[in-house]
Amino acid sequence: MMNDPGMRTFSEFWPHYVRQHSKPGTRLFHAIGSTLAVIIIMVALATNLWWMLLAPLIGYGFAWTSHFFIEGNRPATFGHPIWSLAADYRMLFLMIAGRMDREVSRCVPPAEPDASRV
Repeated sequence: MMNDPGMRTFSEFWPHYVRQHSKPGTRLFHAIGSTLAVIIIMVALATNLWWMLLAPLIGYGFAWTSHFFIEGNRPATFGHPIWSLAADYRMLFLMIAGRMDREVSRCVPPAEPDASRV
């Protein structure tokens, strides 16, 4: 995935990232972790820079937990760490704006009908 020739730009990566975050619980865990990471960084800047060590632990802790236990997939961070971090905050801003569900609908193909029910 690191050298995936199909994803050479962030614009090409974004739909893949959205598909990896299709479940609302995964997005909620990411939003909590990303928000807490920003708060920790602000506290660290105001008090003691050692607090900065907690920011990635908290941010990635929430995110990776959601991938392993809610979404059931591998975090995009492992293949594209910089794009993944940028996408985390893009997703957070879209969630705050109430536009992330629309983005998921745009990027995630509809589920196939269950053939056993036909």
